[in-house]
Amino acid sequence: MTASVVARPTASLGARASTEERPPARALRIAFCIDSLAASGGTELSTVRTAEQLVARGHVVHLFTLRREGAMEARYAAAGIPVEEVPVRSLVGLDTACRVRAFARRLRAGGYDVLHSHDLYTNVVAPAAGRLAGVPAVIASKRWTEWYRPAHRTLNRIAYRFAHGVVGNSARVGETLRDADAVPGARVAVVPNFVEDAAFARWGAAERLDARRALEVPDEAPTVGIVARLREEKDHATLLRAAARLTTEFPALRVLLVGDGPEHDALVRLAESLDVADHVVFAGHRPNRPNPHQLFDVSVLCSRHEGFPNTLVEAMAAGRPVVATRVGGVPDAVVDGETGVLVPPGDAGVLADAIGALLRDPARARHHGEAGCVRARAEFHVDVVVPRLVGLYERLLGRAAERR
Repeated sequence: MTASVVARPTASLGARASTEERPPARALRIAFCIDSLAASGGTELSTVRTAEQLVARGHVVHLFTLRREGAMEARYAAAGIPVEEVPVRSLVGLDTACRVRAFARRLRAGGYDVLHSHDLYTNVVAPAAGRLAGVPAVIASKRWTEWYRPAHRTLNRIAYRFAHGVVGNSARVGETLRDADAVPGARVAVVPNFVEDAAFARWGAAERLDARRALEVPDEAPTVGIVARLREEKDHATLLRAAARLTTEFPALRVLLVGDGPEHDALVRLAESLDVADHVVFAGHRPNRPNPHQLFDVSVLCSRHEGFPNTLVEAMAAGRPVVATRVGGVPDAVVDGETGVLVPPGDAGVLADAIGALLRDPARARHHGEAGCVRARAEFHVDVVVPRLVGLYERLLGRAAERR
């Protein structure tokens, strides 16, 4: 198997930790900070998964959020993780400065070892508050390769200067931190998203058929699926256009769109205009347990831009061959020609050709799926990634002790 780009240390903070399970040298007091508790995105899911795993390994986690409302609160509560709102409503202004000082007082009172912000909004607020509070290890995050707004990029670049370390969730994201965001390489670490054991669990044949029938998918229908929010940047439209090309050869084809979002109605209209409405199933939001990629014969992600998508690692864990666009951190997950196929974004013809080739060649599809599962377990399993994150925390705390 081709060596993983994620497995290579990219900087002194990113050195790979041992994957052996061992009790922590001491329980760390860790403050997480995230914008909201919505259950709609990969950042929210990655954050709650990480918090749960840290608690399971004996650490203490306290979550601070800018907006407390959201479905994820129940999951934090189930893990015994306190949730507290930091009511910052703007990223700049006098009121924001006052809120940051108040947050710093709260952090100081909590006696935290680590403060870790997880998104572009809390990156602006938390590192400054952490430094004011004297938190020994202050960490910011980057989970994207492209900035949606120049103001966010500017504010985050300033905020990164307050952090002792900045975590990118793929090697290519780490490269953008160094090359585009001017973060010194010694302060950049790469810690990828991970999957838990549940992502690898397999349905039996009867269970899989029942799940597909519940979505009105015929038993023998070749099925292509995507698990992603129905948002413009995910470019489901190109997948529907590819489906229109594929139905001539595969008249029973079904395309499952798992997720919800603002593009739903526009995609329904597009499916009708392409005369593929009978081939498209809008499956809505589904829990990630059991792994929904088991519904598909081929898993697709056709985004215009990405960081390091959870959905691709989940697809590989499910043993599904992947067709994905070569954008952002996607090549850090999918090895082209080994665990799947990478295609250029926005090209329905090339996407259709890649999907069709896998549907025509079940042996090749099975090989990609099996190789992806091996890669997911070796590189992105929880027992590989979480010790690596804890190792980063411990190294930063060691440096803090040396500064005293």
